[in-house]
Amino acid sequence: MTSLVVTSRRFLAHDMGVGHPERPQRLEAILARLERASIVGVEWLEPTMAPLDAILANHSKEHVELIRILSASNRPRAVTPDTVVGPATWEAALLASGGALAAVDAVLAGRADNALCLHRPPGHHAEREAAMGFCFFNHVAIAARHLRASGVERVAIVDWDVHHGNGTQDAFYEDANVFFCSLHQSPHYPGTGPANETGAGEGVGTTLNIPLAAGLGDEEYAATMAALVIPALHEFQPGFVLISAGFDAHAQDPLGDMEMTQAGFAALTEQITAFARQCCGGRLVSLLEGGYDLQATAASVQAHLEVLAA
Repeated sequence: MTSLVVTSRRFLAHDMGVGHPERPQRLEAILARLERASIVGVEWLEPTMAPLDAILANHSKEHVELIRILSASNRPRAVTPDTVVGPATWEAALLASGGALAAVDAVLAGRADNALCLHRPPGHHAEREAAMGFCFFNHVAIAARHLRASGVERVAIVDWDVHHGNGTQDAFYEDANVFFCSLHQSPHYPGTGPANETGAGEGVGTTLNIPLAAGLGDEEYAATMAALVIPALHEFQPGFVLISAGFDAHAQDPLGDMEMTQAGFAALTEQITAFARQCCGGRLVSLLEGGYDLQATAASVQAHLEVLAA
């Protein structure tokens, strides 16, 4: 298979301050490991910034303008205690969303079998009118809206970051054509995602929250994926699959309390890629979310990509 990796060293300029867990070294460690690995079947693409219309399809004009103004102030400005806009944030966030758009377009056009977006800042906590949890624009939601506008009738998003993807859930909670599934540690930040939240209005039944107790590892995650997530995906029958691929459920991660390993993330990837091949011609794009231990995250991304490219 041909897997497209969409990334740029321009993402490294975004910096939320000394000691912040979402630091440039996250991406540096990933890229260094992938360069050494030289995985067969991988092509690389430098993204361009997303057009504002694509961002405004998911976020309010007021929110987008606030991030632009704060970034242009040329000094760090905190929008929440842990989410800081710096001079390079505007470009990096638009570039990340642009990479997601390029990835889904490449897969739709058949130029790649699947794709992996390696970017920062992450996106799944960003709500329509709020930045939070290190996120400013919700790249996976922006990609899903672009897919729908491009004629894909049904889009599925699977989020296995250790934190609930509150922003993505909010974006599609009443949407019958976008399925959102989140496996997340609970209780944990941001405190959302109980199992009884399953959608509203026309979207009833298209949200699947799977709160997990701390301390679970590879076997429990794989069993949950097989027993709950894959059957739900089969029932929904999407034409395209997106993954919010956070790797902070790794046993070494400082922001989670799970016991996953890189082999466990590879196993989850195998299940989802097998589903995508069976259901939607393999059309799948994965987007980096969390993962804050440098070596554990880099190893997990490598394991994830090796399955995508196999």
